[in-house]
Amino acid sequence: MAGKAAFALAAALAIFGATGAGAAPALEQTGEFTVKEANQGVGVDAAHFYAVDNYTIGKYDKKTGKLVKKWQGDKKGPVLHLDSAMLMDGKLYAAHSNWPDWPMTSSVEIFDAEKMEHVGTHSFGIRYGSLTWVDWHDGHWWMTFANYDRLIGPGKTPYGHKANTLMVKFTKDFRPVESWTLPKSILDKFEDMSNSGGSWGPDGYLYLSGHDPAEIYRMRLPKAGSILELVDVIPMNIRGQGIAWDRSQPGAIYGIIRATKKEIEAGGGHKVTVFKLVEKPG
Repeated sequence: MAGKAAFALAAALAIFGATGAGAAPALEQTGEFTVKEANQGVGVDAAHFYAVDNYTIGKYDKKTGKLVKKWQGDKKGPVLHLDSAMLMDGKLYAAHSNWPDWPMTSSVEIFDAEKMEHVGTHSFGIRYGSLTWVDWHDGHWWMTFANYDRLIGPGKTPYGHKANTLMVKFTKDFRPVESWTLPKSILDKFEDMSNSGGSWGPDGYLYLSGHDPAEIYRMRLPKAGSILELVDVIPMNIRGQGIAWDRSQPGAIYGIIRATKKEIEAGGGHKVTVFKLVEKPG
């Protein structure tokens, strides 16, 4: 494992070094698959990508885009609204909330990636908001609990107020360590929604996505204070939602395009999109 990790790190440094010191990375699309479950987010491991819908996860072959296996929950729960997913050591960790119910509750739902069976859960109750993404980085869990300005709260009030959106760093056993808010420049892009996806990149930066914009945000932790710092805005052929760096192939990142009602009525469908990091022209 140490040899593989060292190789992956060297490959990542080579890729990101090609963009030049301080240069913003650019993404080139390399793949696209029409996938029924690609409504909320996507996870990825060495051989498969995992498309996530509210209470369904489809496991697909990365090369062919063919369905391998599916986990299907009951629309009545207890799994109600899965969001982004990440893969580690044969398990799929999915962000989960009770959106759009009130009060907001959240949990991490855990699946055996090979068998596509639900094997565990960790509940956060009503403490932070609606969990939208989960990732593992630098020996800790990182998660964002979204809050929204959309008027679906009690009495048609804002659903938590998006300024309360919080990224939390946890220990391995889910004990909170630190937390940060998002800058107003990013929150403004989300309109009445919030941060939907997040994944730590091989360059050591955190990449975030919104609910709708076709772009991702390269972020870093602040040297002081409690607000994450925006480094770059990078165009990406997605419609917000969950994103996932492919840790088996440094420089590759996955996203989704959620089809509109009109597109679905015309015979279209949700899509998983794949990109690679390239040197930015000029």
